[in-house]
Amino acid sequence: MDTSEAPATRRIIRLVGVYDADHTLRGEVSYWIGARLGRRHCSLCEITHGSVRQRPEWKSCRAGLPVPFETFHRDDQPDAVREAAGARAPVVVAETVSGLVLLLDPAALDTCEGSIDRLVDAIEQAAERCGLIWVES
Repeated sequence: MDTSEAPATRRIIRLVGVYDADHTLRGEVSYWIGARLGRRHCSLCEITHGSVRQRPEWKSCRAGLPVPFETFHRDDQPDAVREAAGARAPVVVAETVSGLVLLLDPAALDTCEGSIDRLVDAIEQAAERCGLIWVES
């Protein structure tokens, strides 16, 4: 389908990822220690971050996506995103003109196994299943 003919309500205007961690210093340190000890797990963190910082490959990938990809933590995500995600994390949600659509839940993100390429493929496949269309921002 030609994206210029796609209904505006089906066009993805932004992607939102929510990490299964809190954004406070205490939350970040707690997650980091827990992850190293095998007690905490966030599959979105594993895809986008190395042991401390965002992976350069993720920054490059995100910059090349056709729409912005914003990330939040459990405790700082917008209420509408929390509602669309069913209060689960980690998740990836698509924002369209008509609202938010959950694309990837925690189980779907786990199947990416830390791979940026698998994340992008999973997002594209989920968007297609939901009848959503990518457009340039």
